[in-house]
Amino acid sequence: MADAKVIPFDDDRSRPGSAPRAARRRSPVRGTGSVSALPGPSGAQDAVPEPEGPGGGGAPARGAWDRRIAGGLAFLRRRVTGEYDVDEFGYDEELTDQVLMSLLRPVYEKYFRVEVKGIENIPSEGGALIVSNHSGTLPLDGLMLQVAVHDHHPADRHLRLLAADLVFMLPVVNELARKAGHTLACAEDAERLLRKGEVVGVMPEGFKGIGKPFGERYKLQRFGRGGFVSTALRAGVPIVPCSIVGAEEIYPMIGNAKTLARLLGFPYFPITPTFPWLGPLGAVPLPTKWTIQFGEPIPTDGYPLEAAEDPMLMFNLTDQVREQIQHTLYKLLVQRRSVFF
Repeated sequence: MADAKVIPFDDDRSRPGSAPRAARRRSPVRGTGSVSALPGPSGAQDAVPEPEGPGGGGAPARGAWDRRIAGGLAFLRRRVTGEYDVDEFGYDEELTDQVLMSLLRPVYEKYFRVEVKGIENIPSEGGALIVSNHSGTLPLDGLMLQVAVHDHHPADRHLRLLAADLVFMLPVVNELARKAGHTLACAEDAERLLRKGEVVGVMPEGFKGIGKPFGERYKLQRFGRGGFVSTALRAGVPIVPCSIVGAEEIYPMIGNAKTLARLLGFPYFPITPTFPWLGPLGAVPLPTKWTIQFGEPIPTDGYPLEAAEDPMLMFNLTDQVREQIQHTLYKLLVQRRSVFF
């Protein structure tokens, strides 16, 4: 698992099981307070128009606004008093549901207009390991993948991403990553999460994938020594291949300032058509159209315990996952009409 280094958004509403979470959100409050949760960002569950009076207008019911205000105040109170729960990895489900997902969702829905396919291939219960390609210069694909599972899975599942050491060395980013459920990309943490029944995400290409030049887009890099396969075998959970199209073009990497990267302690320092020439404006990603497709799960529970130590089996399963992701990438690229539409 040591090779999976980096993890660090037009949802298809017509497809069964892909309705956004805001339309079916359960109360995610885990704090000790008994007050109601802050409503979802779209306010779908509160958008009940009151009967039009003589003046018309159909404004939202006063009671709905009262509940939203009360929920917001209760949320703030719990944050101030510390009456909320985090797990052993630092994951704060309430903060993720109410704040972090609300911040990422507009980028997911409006900017990248992500279309999700095959979400039903993620099990409704129990552990599962999602293995995806990695690209885009900055790890926005991991965040968009997290929103896709969070908002579209019919069983309201949460994705726990495995992230590189660098993520946990950066101020602010470190704390936010922990709160969002990310953890270090190591076999021990991954196996613990999978045995707890969590959905875990890994991008085995690591820096090799996210930092590859634009000319090599959608060509998968090495998947390492198959550490993720070994972890899935030990935990007895299925592997779900995932292919993401659209992330490769958000920052077309045409160069790499290696000397500057070494000075800053980064694996690479990207040069794109807009960065660093346009300064901060050059850091704005291009509004490409994304597709995220989850493939058929590959079961691992039929193998004996010692299978996790069989290098040939590791190689074969790793190659099977990689080939399935690559084949789906090519298929999605053929189906794509345009990078931006």
